[in-house]
Amino acid sequence: MKLSDNVAAVKGVGESIAKGLKGFSIETVKDLLDYLPYRYEDYSEVLPIKQLRPGTVSIRAKLLQASGRYARRGLHITEAVFQDDSGSVRAVWFNQPYRAKALRKGEEYYVSGQYELNYQRLQIMNPSAELVKDFPLNTARIVPVYRQSKAISTVQIRRLIGSCKALIETLPETLPPWMLTEYSLPPRTEAVMAMHYPESTEQLAAAKRRLGFEEVLQLSLASLLNKQENARENALSIPFDERVAKDFVAKLPFKLTDDQRKSVWQVYRDMEFNYPMNRLVEGDVGSGKTVVAAMAAVMALHAGYQVALMAPTEILARQHFQTLTDILEGRDDIALLVGGMTVSQKDTVHRSIADGTTRFVVGTHALIQEKVDMQRLGLIIIDEQHRFGVEQRKELMRKAGHMPHVLSLTATPIPRSLALTLYGEMDISILREKPAGRLPIETAIVGHGERDALYKRLAADVAGRAQLYVVCPLVEDSEALAAKSAEKVFDELSKKYFKDARVGLLHGRMKPAEKDMVMRAFAAHGIDVLVATTVIEVGVDVPNASVMVIESAERFGLAQLHQLRGRVGRGEEQSYCYLLLSPETEPTKRLRAIASSNDGFRLAEYDLQLRGAGAIYGASQHGALDLRVAKLTDTVLIAEAREAAAKFLERDDSLVQYKELEERVGWLRAVTHLN
Repeated sequence: MKLSDNVAAVKGVGESIAKGLKGFSIETVKDLLDYLPYRYEDYSEVLPIKQLRPGTVSIRAKLLQASGRYARRGLHITEAVFQDDSGSVRAVWFNQPYRAKALRKGEEYYVSGQYELNYQRLQIMNPSAELVKDFPLNTARIVPVYRQSKAISTVQIRRLIGSCKALIETLPETLPPWMLTEYSLPPRTEAVMAMHYPESTEQLAAAKRRLGFEEVLQLSLASLLNKQENARENALSIPFDERVAKDFVAKLPFKLTDDQRKSVWQVYRDMEFNYPMNRLVEGDVGSGKTVVAAMAAVMALHAGYQVALMAPTEILARQHFQTLTDILEGRDDIALLVGGMTVSQKDTVHRSIADGTTRFVVGTHALIQEKVDMQRLGLIIIDEQHRFGVEQRKELMRKAGHMPHVLSLTATPIPRSLALTLYGEMDISILREKPAGRLPIETAIVGHGERDALYKRLAADVAGRAQLYVVCPLVEDSEALAAKSAEKVFDELSKKYFKDARVGLLHGRMKPAEKDMVMRAFAAHGIDVLVATTVIEVGVDVPNASVMVIESAERFGLAQLHQLRGRVGRGEEQSYCYLLLSPETEPTKRLRAIASSNDGFRLAEYDLQLRGAGAIYGASQHGALDLRVAKLTDTVLIAEAREAAAKFLERDDSLVQYKELEERVGWLRAVTHLN
């Protein structure tokens, strides 16, 4: 058997098991060995029975007897008594009738599980039991726990990996010898063996450090190589004109924050170079990213270039268009291009872009359609850049016919360690300050018993011309989740609390045109109360909306709650966010955190601590990228891996020498390029 063999070559893998493994992207023997545990259960300390205390335990003892019986309601109970030189202990299994027959009287076993009080007696509950003469997989060691499915269990995965354990020694090394020495990293074979068969917590920690280091190194190499390639491209220099910048600032109805000034200056400096800018402006909700984008656009327009701004939704594109039209008062060369326009309207815009009449176009994916022909595209602004696919971004760049400058915006606060890992090829500007005059949003956790009183109070506010959002986690009712749906809440609020108000409904299953119509009606105060799902997470600004109610708030993630809360507090009035709990629910750590802080960056750091390694990469944030081992809270590891990546390229080491590293870095370059 070889690493490259199909996983079907492993003993015990039949058709159904192979199908289950494929669900975890395990198709070869090597894939199986590279499938790492996500946590561990420490059963390594084997104690005499007399010394057992409640908690996780392991014993080595002979089986005296085992029997099975059916109790009430069809419950099957298997009981066994184990004995060593110090005493005896009872083990109990529920609904495992095969256990009594499988256990062999008089044989010596390792037994590992939870020792706890059950029916007034201390017993080992539902333990793993393995013959001492066999190699223990599930007992008497630090036991790896693998993600499982209905098709395949963690115990089965342990067994299969055990069948090809010897092949771990044949895994190719992916890091150069100098790197292993300089950063005190164990060889890959040793690290993978320790992940599956750790002999101590110290050995496991060293293995995690090695493999986590490698993950961050791969990302770092990909971003650095992309950055080098970007620097070799030629771009049209956009010269800085101080008078243009000063004239723009003088016309603004507000004063720029220090963060905005710093970010704008960084952008201007980047655009002067003859290689393309690739900068990310990262700012919390309401920090003024649009103004930074507008100032960049003004400088590009002044230099005679076209500018394109691409937003992820039609609603957001329309808002940007309106905001920029207001900010850039007096310009008649700004146009909107979105899917909801008529064919005739689109054709008119297409012609104006092609002949240069339109110099600043704001739109959605409609900007990358074949009919769109840019004349002299110098700057691309991408809002909520993580929501666009790589190919979509590349297609927009191809419209330029050369490499344009790229300015990306995101309202998702990202901890610095994570930002450097995710967006290493980009230069990053951070907006932490909020514009003057903005009051912090007051956030309160509201128990289910207070729900009725809250809505009655808000009904009076609505009667006084206030507007409010009510956000629900589901579109339709789900008994399994026991959460109120948007449709049910809409019906309840319309008939009970807001009978005299205009109540609207917005959710993801509506057609784009319907969603746009509802959102525009809310913005124009044609709707007083908007009941919605998280479709409003990135949406239009409604300054008059000063109240946000989030139903079943405990079901939302921290970042999502912060984004939703950011829909209010856009005007000068005091705004409020109420986090409503489901029945019989206590406030979570997440809810307490968001109730205590309006700082998105601080909350992102806390979120990272709560969720741990890799979890922050979920599909909503970064698609396919996922860290299996590295902890993004380990800033030392990240710094070392990024340093090692830079040294690797400086030494002119060839990736070709390390085939697996080369393949992984190549894939990462493809999926992260221009991120």
